[in-house]
Amino acid sequence: MRKFNIRKVLDGLTAVSAVASASSAAQQQQAGNRETEIQETLQSEHFQLCKTVRHGFPYQPSALAFDPVQKILAIGTQTGALRLFGRPGVECYCQHDSGAAVIQLQFLINEGALVSALADDTLHLWNLRQKRPAILHSLKFNRERITFCHLPFQSKWLYVGTERGNIHIVNVESFTLSGYVIMWNKAIELSSKSHPGPVVHISDNPMDEGKLLIGFESGTVVLWDLKSKKADYRYTHDEAIHSVAWHHEGKQFICSHSDGTLTIWNVKSPTKPFQTITPHGKQLKDGKKPEPCKPILKVEYKTTRAGEPFIILSGGLSYDTVGRRPCLTVMHGKSTAVLEMDYSIVDFLTLCETPYPNDFQEPYAVVVLLEKDLVLIDLAQNGYPIFENPYPLTIHESPVTCCEYFADCPVDLIPALYSVGARQKRQGYSKKEWPISGGNWGVITQSYSEIIITGHADGSIKFWDASAITLQVLYKLKTAKVFEKSRNKDERPNTDIVDEDPYAIQIISWCAESRMLCIAGVSAHVIIYRFSKQEVTTEVIPMLEVRLLYEINDVETPDGEQAPPVPTPGTGSNPQSIVPQSHPSTSSSSSDGLRDNVPCLKVKNSPLKQSPGYQIELVIQLVWVSGEPPQQITSLAINSAYGLVVFGNCNGIAMVDYLQKTVLLNLGTIELYGSNDPYRREPRSPRKTRQPSGGLCDINEGTVVPEDRCKSPTSAKMSRKLSLPTELKPDLDVKDNSFSRSRSSSVTSIDKESREAISALHFCETFTRKADTSPSPCLWVGTTLGTVLVIALNLPPGGEQRLLQPVIVSPSGTILRLKGAILRMAFLDTTGSLVPPAHETWREHYEDKDEKEKAKKRRPVSVSPSSSQEISENQYAVICSEKQAKVISLPSQNCIYKQNITETSFVLRGDIVSLSNSICLACFCANGHIMTFSLPSLRPLLDVYYLPLTNMRIARTFCFTDNGQALYLVSPTEIQRLTYSQETCENLQEMLGELFTLVETPEAPNRGFFKGLFGGGAQSLDREELFGESASGKASRSLAQHIPGPGGIEGVKGAASGVVGELARARLALDERGQKLGELEEKTAAMLYSADSFSKHAHEMMLKYKDKKWYQF
Repeated sequence: MRKFNIRKVLDGLTAVSAVASASSAAQQQQAGNRETEIQETLQSEHFQLCKTVRHGFPYQPSALAFDPVQKILAIGTQTGALRLFGRPGVECYCQHDSGAAVIQLQFLINEGALVSALADDTLHLWNLRQKRPAILHSLKFNRERITFCHLPFQSKWLYVGTERGNIHIVNVESFTLSGYVIMWNKAIELSSKSHPGPVVHISDNPMDEGKLLIGFESGTVVLWDLKSKKADYRYTHDEAIHSVAWHHEGKQFICSHSDGTLTIWNVKSPTKPFQTITPHGKQLKDGKKPEPCKPILKVEYKTTRAGEPFIILSGGLSYDTVGRRPCLTVMHGKSTAVLEMDYSIVDFLTLCETPYPNDFQEPYAVVVLLEKDLVLIDLAQNGYPIFENPYPLTIHESPVTCCEYFADCPVDLIPALYSVGARQKRQGYSKKEWPISGGNWGVITQSYSEIIITGHADGSIKFWDASAITLQVLYKLKTAKVFEKSRNKDERPNTDIVDEDPYAIQIISWCAESRMLCIAGVSAHVIIYRFSKQEVTTEVIPMLEVRLLYEINDVETPDGEQAPPVPTPGTGSNPQSIVPQSHPSTSSSSSDGLRDNVPCLKVKNSPLKQSPGYQIELVIQLVWVSGEPPQQITSLAINSAYGLVVFGNCNGIAMVDYLQKTVLLNLGTIELYGSNDPYRREPRSPRKTRQPSGGLCDINEGTVVPEDRCKSPTSAKMSRKLSLPTELKPDLDVKDNSFSRSRSSSVTSIDKESREAISALHFCETFTRKADTSPSPCLWVGTTLGTVLVIALNLPPGGEQRLLQPVIVSPSGTILRLKGAILRMAFLDTTGSLVPPAHETWREHYEDKDEKEKAKKRRPVSVSPSSSQEISENQYAVICSEKQAKVISLPSQNCIYKQNITETSFVLRGDIVSLSNSICLACFCANGHIMTFSLPSLRPLLDVYYLPLTNMRIARTFCFTDNGQALYLVSPTEIQRLTYSQETCENLQEMLGELFTLVETPEAPNRGFFKGLFGGGAQSLDREELFGESASGKASRSLAQHIPGPGGIEGVKGAASGVVGELARARLALDERGQKLGELEEKTAAMLYSADSFSKHAHEMMLKYKDKKWYQF
C-alpha cells in the first residue's frame, strides 16, 4: 500500500483516500522503464497553498470609516470581514476570527491603526503598518453590549457607549479600561423618569475637549463635563434620536430623528431646539406640523469658509413615496438635492479637507456605502456628479453563474480587449481624481498576463485583467441582445424552461490564441462569437436549430443490449436537425398537440448593429421534442483550427461546423457506443408527468458503481433558480459540510441509468485507434458514466476547399473506462510536455480584397507539436474523473498509471496545468481537499484540507489555471484568489500593496491673536490626568477581558508611534527584553492573584468544616 508523500492537512479531516490500489502499484512497477523515459521535475516542495487576494464588493457591508490624512477607506461586514481600500490597485482583506458583524470602525488618524467594534461586544486594534494587517489587542466586554464608539483626533482614549446607557473609556495603547465611567443615571439625573435607552452618539465639543455630547436613543442629549463629572446641559425631545453632528464652532449641534425631522440646538439653550426642519415633509397650511416621514438615519453638518454649510442626510422620505429608491439628501443653503441610489444606504461619510473638528470642514466629497455598491459624490461640482469607481466592485452587477481563469495569455490580448471595452464606458463622471488615494503599490514580480472571464445570470460576460494580483474590468459582452425580449411576464412564451434568467450563462469555452468565444446558456442555447475591431451590421443573424433526441427502440436484442447502427461517415448528421434550411415542417406543435420543434428563445429577425469586440458568428438552439423541453447543455468545446463546435447534454451530442453553418453530428449518447455499449438499456418508461429541464439528469452508474454513488454538480452544471422537480435537486447538507446524495427518486432506475450525459469534450490531434501509425484530428468525449469515446474527424484542405467540402465525422470504436463522471482530458507528448489543441492565430475577419486573396491561399495554422512528431513516437492521454485519474499510452491504449483520488467524496474540478516548466493535475474535492499529482506518473504532491463545499456557488466557479493560480466565488459579490505554488507564496509579501505611508499631519488651525488673548479658541484637555489609573483607579476586572493579539512587538511599535503622547514613546523605547519582563511581571501578578484567591477559598473551606466530625462530611 503506497501512502501519499506529503500531507499538509490542516485539521485532520482526511476523508480523501490516500491509498492507491494494489493493481495500480503493480502497474507502476511494470511501467518503471517508462518512468525513466520522462524525467519529472515537480516535487512536493514546489507546492504550498495560500490565499492571495480577494476582489469585489464586500458582501453584506455594515460599517464604514475613512482616514482623512492617510486617505484609506475601511469597510466592515456582517460576517466579520474587513476590507481596506487605498489608491486603485491597493486593497486588503482581513477577517475577525469570531465572524461576528462589524458594527463600527474608527481609524487612529494618521497612526496606521484601526479600531473595530463587533456585535459580540469585542473591540479590536488592527495594525495597518504591515502588508497583512494583524490584531494587536482585543477587549471583550462581559456585562454590557457595545452600541457606539468615538475616538477624538490625536487622542488615545476611546469612548465606548453601551446598551445600558453607560460610557466606558478604553486606553487604545494598552487596550485596558479606565476606572472613569459615565453612568446613565448620573448623566440624566431627574430629567427623565425612565431609562434613556442605549447610547447612539458620543462626540466631544470641537472647541472644548472637556465637554462630551452624549445622545441617548429615547431623545435625550446630555453635554457632560469630564472634569467636574456632571452634566452641564440636558436637551430633551419627544422623538427618538438616530444621530448627532456638531457645527465646527461648537456652539450648535444637529440631531436626526425617527419622525424624519432634524433639530438644531444652541448649546446654551437646552429648553427647546433653535430650529426644526422636515427636509421631505409636506408643509401643511394653518401652521400645522408637517406629516411625519421615515427616520433620518444619519446626518452630517459640514461648514465651508466661502459659503453656506452643508447638511447631508440619509433617509427621511415621506411615507407616501412607495417604491421610491433610497436617497441621500444634500442641503446647501437654500438648495436641496435628492440623490437617488440603486440600493439601500448602509452608511455614508463626508470627506473634508481637514482632520481637525474645530476648523472649517471644507467638504469635497461624500462616500456612500450601499448594500451592493460604493458611490462617491463630488460636492464641488454643480449637479453633484459621481466619481468613476476604479475598484473592481461590479462582479455581482448580475449574479455570477460561471467562471473561467486563464494565465499566460498572448501579450496583445489584454490591450485588444481594453481598447474595445474603453468605448463602453459611461460619460458624465466627475472630472476630478479619485479621492481615496492612500497606500503604495507592491512590486510586480509576475511577467505573465492573466484573464478572468465571468458569466452572469442576465446573459452578460465580463473579461477582467487579473495580472499581478490586481483586477480591472476590460470588456463586457451582452449575449441576450441577440434574442427578442418579452415586454412583460404575460407575454413570456411558455417555451421557457427556467422560471427567470433565461439568458444565464452556464459554460464558457474560449480560445485565447484565436479569440474565438463560445457560450452555452441555460435555455439550451449556444452562441459562437468572433473578435473584430470593426463595427458591423448583421442583416440576418445566422442560426441553427438542433433536435437532440433521446430514443431507444422498443425492440430488445436477445442478450438484452441495444445495438443501434453506427452512422456511416458523413451521414451522422440528421437532415431534420437543420432548421430552417431543410426542415420538413416548422410547425410549433406535433400531430397530438404537443409543443414540437420550437426553441426556448426567439432570435431577433431585424438587423443587428455589432460594436467592435465580440460579434455573433452563429446561434445554435436545441428545440422542444414532442412536448418535452430540450435538456440543458452539460459540456461544450470549440476549436478554431478545425472550425468546429461541439456540445452535449443528457440526451446526446451535437457537432456543428460554424464555418459552413451545418450540423455534422447529432447522436443520442447510446448511439455513440454502436455495438460496444457496455450497459443493459431498456426502453424508456413512459413519463407520468412532464419533467421540466433541470440540467441535472439523475444518473446512476448501474452495474459499475454502487447505487448510492454521489451525484456531482459538475457532471451536469446547474444554473441559479432552475425549475427542478424535487427529486432531481441535489441534497445540500450544510451540517455535514458536504453534499449528501439522495438515494430515493421517483425516476425509475432504468430511466436514470439510461440518462448518460456528456460531461467532457476535448479536440486534439492524436491516435484515435490502436492500429494508427500517426496522429490525426479527433474529438474525445467523456460521459457521466465514466466512459471515454473517440470520434475521428476528417477535415478538408484549407482555404476555399474548407468552405465547400464537408467535414466527415465518424465514431472510431475506441472506448475507455474510468470510475465516476469524466471531468477533464489532456494529452502529453513523449517528453511529458502538454500537447495543446490545434488553433488558429487571430486575424481581423473583415479584411480588404487583397488580404482575402492571401487568406484563401493560407491554410489554418494548426499549432500542435504532435503534427511534427515522427511515426514511432507515442502520446499519453491524461483522463481525470470524479473518482480517479488515469494515464493511457497511445496508440496502444494501455493504462500505464492510475490513481484513485478519492473513495468517499468526489472531485468537483480537475485541471491539467503547467507550473515551474512542468505540468501536473490539480483537483478540488467536495470534501474540501485540494490535491496535485505529478504527470505522467500521478504521484501525489500536495494534499491540503482547504474549504468544505457548503454551496453550489463554490462548485460552479472553482477553477485552476497555469503558474499555480486558482480562484472561486467566495460570496455572491467576491472572488477569492489563491495559489498552490511555493514560489508565488514566497513572492506574495513583495507583491502586496502597502496601506500605510509616512504622511505629515496637517498643521492645527491658527487660533488668531484675539482668540488667544481672550480664550475664545479650542480648549484642550489633559485626558491622562482624568482617565489615567492614578486619577480614576482601576476598572472592574469582570467588566471586560483583555486578549493580546497575534500582531507582536513589531506591530506594537508600528501602531503606537506618532502623535500619541510621551508615555507611548517612552514605552516604545523598551527593547524586546523589556517587553518580555513586563509580560513576566503580568504573569507573576496573575499567579499571585490566583494563589491569593486559592488561599482565601481554602481558609473558607477550613472554617466551614472546622467543627465537623469525619462522619458528618
